[in-house]
Amino acid sequence: MRKSAELRKAEIVTTVLALADRIGPDRVTTGAAASAVGVSQAALFRHFPTKAAMWRAVADHVTEELTTAWERALAHTDDPVGRLRALVGAQLGQIAATPALPMLLFSRELNVENRDLRAAFHGLLMRFHALIVTELAHGQEVGSLRHDLVPGDAAVLLTSLVQGMAIRWSLGARDFPLIEEGMRLFEVQLRLLAVKGD
Repeated sequence: MRKSAELRKAEIVTTVLALADRIGPDRVTTGAAASAVGVSQAALFRHFPTKAAMWRAVADHVTEELTTAWERALAHTDDPVGRLRALVGAQLGQIAATPALPMLLFSRELNVENRDLRAAFHGLLMRFHALIVTELAHGQEVGSLRHDLVPGDAAVLLTSLVQGMAIRWSLGARDFPLIEEGMRLFEVQLRLLAVKGD
């Protein structure tokens, strides 16, 4: 049975991400993607007329997955610290589920060859940063987090923690549990940000 255009596009996108994880984003060609999916390059071009369009679809997929994960994380509680914990956990979970993400951020494809891809991923990072800033500010308002913090600065620390863990995980051949280790270090960071008891 022949697959619909939407199903085939989704298959190509997930295949591109799997290839990017296996061989590196910069070595993913339209030919390699077509071969991995089991179609001709001409058939792939019917769905994505250019390599840039294929990568744009990958960015759209990642955006949708991350946005859904963030929304789910924020829906669990009204407590700002709980929401911070859930956001960081969701971000780490998405990286674990899509291991190509850290490599994409440092790829030639993203940083040199494809401005749209770069803009899409930069926008995602900025949205995550903004969500963290919002919860940090709410945490200050309710008295859970120190009032001498600048929320934007503290958000850089927390997003850098996630990015640093992702890089360490990728470079270390994924030899430790990313989510558990990331959340352990998040709790260490949180103790530094929390209001001290009397």
